[in-house]
Amino acid sequence: MARKNRDEVSSWHMEPEPTLCLICERVIPDDQKEDHHLVPKSKGGKITVPLHRVCHRQIHAIFTDGQLAKTFSTISALLEDPAMQKFVAWIKSKPPGFSDAAKDSKQVSGRNRRP
Repeated sequence: MARKNRDEVSSWHMEPEPTLCLICERVIPDDQKEDHHLVPKSKGGKITVPLHRVCHRQIHAIFTDGQLAKTFSTISALLEDPAMQKFVAWIKSKPPGFSDAAKDSKQVSGRNRRP
């Protein structure tokens, strides 16, 4: 019967690596983790990334699905937007489990979505 070496046994009890939000770079608690489609599903997107719920909601409060598909389909593009930069500067000082309601931007509120 084969014996388990010490490294294999010790790995059984290791904590999983924490997931970092690609928007705010804070640790995401399991109950705050949401998958964000880089290109919205409604526009054929399949690739997702884990984000804080509050960061995910802020993205959808600022941008329309058309904007996300055409212009903001990468994390770097999202982070270059001034409204997202302002949000990230604010949220970085909050604890990982912080939750707040995102406010719709003028272009998203009322569902007057631009392509």
